[in-house]
Amino acid sequence: MDQHDRARLSRRAFLGATAAGAALGVVQWTPAFRVSPAEAATSAPPNFPGTISVYQQAFSNWSGEIKLSPTWTCAPSSPNDVVTLANWAHANGWKLRPKGMGHGWSPFLEPSGASGNILLVDTTVNLTAVTVNSGSPASVTAQAGITMLNLLTSLENAGYGLTNTPAPGDLTLGGVLAIDGHGTSVAASGESLLPGHTYGSVSNLVTSLTAVVWDSGSSSYVLKTFQRSDPDIGAFLVNLGRAFVTEATLRVGANQRLRCQSTYTTQVTDLFAPPGSAGSSSFASLVNQYGRVETIWFPFTTVPWLKVWTVSPSKPWISSQVNSPFNYSFSDSITTQESGYVADILGGDVGITPTFENLEMSIVGSGLITTGTWDIWGWAKNLQLYVRPTTLQVTANGYAILCARSDIQRVVSDFYTYLQGQLTSYQNAGQFPMNGPWEVRVTGLDNPSDCGVPGAVQPLLSAVRPRPDQPQWDTAVWMDLLTVPGTQQSEQFYRQTEQWALSHYTGSYAAVRAEWSKGWAYSGTAAWADPTVLGSTIPDSFRTGQPTNANWDTALATLDKYDPGRIYSNAFTDTLLP
Repeated sequence: MDQHDRARLSRRAFLGATAAGAALGVVQWTPAFRVSPAEAATSAPPNFPGTISVYQQAFSNWSGEIKLSPTWTCAPSSPNDVVTLANWAHANGWKLRPKGMGHGWSPFLEPSGASGNILLVDTTVNLTAVTVNSGSPASVTAQAGITMLNLLTSLENAGYGLTNTPAPGDLTLGGVLAIDGHGTSVAASGESLLPGHTYGSVSNLVTSLTAVVWDSGSSSYVLKTFQRSDPDIGAFLVNLGRAFVTEATLRVGANQRLRCQSTYTTQVTDLFAPPGSAGSSSFASLVNQYGRVETIWFPFTTVPWLKVWTVSPSKPWISSQVNSPFNYSFSDSITTQESGYVADILGGDVGITPTFENLEMSIVGSGLITTGTWDIWGWAKNLQLYVRPTTLQVTANGYAILCARSDIQRVVSDFYTYLQGQLTSYQNAGQFPMNGPWEVRVTGLDNPSDCGVPGAVQPLLSAVRPRPDQPQWDTAVWMDLLTVPGTQQSEQFYRQTEQWALSHYTGSYAAVRAEWSKGWAYSGTAAWADPTVLGSTIPDSFRTGQPTNANWDTALATLDKYDPGRIYSNAFTDTLLP
C-alpha cells in the first residue's frame, strides 16, 4: 500500500465513521487524523513558509452537517506567524480560514464539501495565552484560540467573571466574538448591572482587539490593534469569519455566586400563556423575578425543563454547592435507548417521535433527582457552562427577536401558539419534522457604554445591536428549534417557521435577526440557501433604523478595506457578505 492509498483509506475511515455516528446523533466532531505532506494525496501548498508545519486534517463540525475532506491545516505559534501566513496566502492565491473548536452550525468556516486553495488555521494549539489585568477597571487580554472554559477559569481564579456567556465551554474566544456569542440574562427586578458586566453579547465587552489586516502603506498584511472608540472596530467585533482576530481585551467585573434552580412542574400552557391570561408562572414573570431564565420544552410533553438563576452571595441551605461546571451529567451523553429511537426515526419510523420526546423529558426529570442538581450553587462559570461536546448532536435554527421588555410574554406566547399549531398539523399528516426541544433565552442588547470606553462604538453586525428608531426595544428573545440532522420534512418546517417569524414580528412590535451560529435562510431543502433572505432580508435587518455611516454596508466596506484580497472569505461568505 503506497502513501496515497493510506491517505485515501484514512479519509474513507473518517467519513464512514462520521456517517455511522450521524445515524445515532453522536457525531465525533474532533478531528480524526492527520496526514503529513509526504503522505498526502495532493501537493502541498506552494512556497509555504518553512518555519510553519503544515498537514492535512479532516474536519466535521459539531452536528456533523459540515464535513471537509482532508484539508491543508497549520497551527501558528504566534500572531506574527499569522502575519506570515496572510502574506503567503495573498501572494499565492490561497484562503485562510481561522479555525477554533468547530462547535457550531453555520458555514462561516467553510461550507460542507469545500475544496480548493484553502488553509485552515488552527488557533487552539498555540494562540491560547491569557492575562488578567486586575485593577480599576479590570480587564482580561486573551488570544483567540483560548476556550471559554479556560478563559472563565482564569477569570474566576482572579476574582472576576462574566454575566453573559454561551453554555458550551469548548468554544474559542475568537469564535464567540465572530458570531456574538451570548448567554441568558437581563436585570431582575431591583437588580443593577455591575461595572464590567453586560447583559448583551460577549463582543460588547471588548475594549480593544488585534487583527491581521491589510496595510496599504506597506502593501502587506500586518498586525493592527483597534481601540473600542475607533469606528473601524465595529466591523471586527462580530466579523462572521471575514477577519482574523488574534487577540482581544475585554472589560470584566467582579465574579458572582449564582444559584440555579431547575424545575419540571410548570405547565407549558401557563409558561407561554397569552399576555392577558399570564400569571405568576409565566415566562415574563419569571424573567422579571430572576432575570436569568432558560426553558427547554420537548414537543408532545406538557412541562418544560425550566432553569432560573439567582445572584446569591451566600449559599442557600437547600442548595448543593458545585465547584466545577457541566453538572447535568444526564444530558452529557445519550443512552442506548435514545440511540435506538434516533436510529428508528431517521430510518423512517417517525411515529415514535412523541414517545422519544417524552423519554427525553423523563431523563431530565429523573436525572435532576438522581444527580441532586435541581438546586445548585457556586461561582458563576460553574452554573453558566453546562453543555459538553458529548451532548446529543442536533441541528438548530436560531433567531434573536428584538422587542420591548414589556412584550416578552407576547413574543413567546405568539411563538408557542404558532409552533404548537404547526406541529399538530404535521402530526395529523403523519409527519414529525422536529424531534428535539424548543429553547428560549433572553438577553439585553449591546449597550456600548457597558465596556467603559468613552465613545465606544457598537458591534455593527451583532444580532443584539440596538435599533435607534425603536428605543423601546431593550430586550432580545432568543429562539432555537432543535432536531436530529436528516429528520424528514425538517428543512421545509424550518423554512415555514422562519417565514412566519419574519412576517409576524414586524413594525413597532418586534424584529427578527439571525442567530449567526445557528441555522437560517432556509430554502425548504437546505439552510443558508434562500437567496432572498441572504441577499435582502438579513442585510436589511442591519440597515433598517441604523445610521447610513454605521450599518451593514459600512461593516462590509470596512472588512474589504482591511482584506481587499478577500483571503479571509469562502464561497458562503462571498454570498452573504459580497
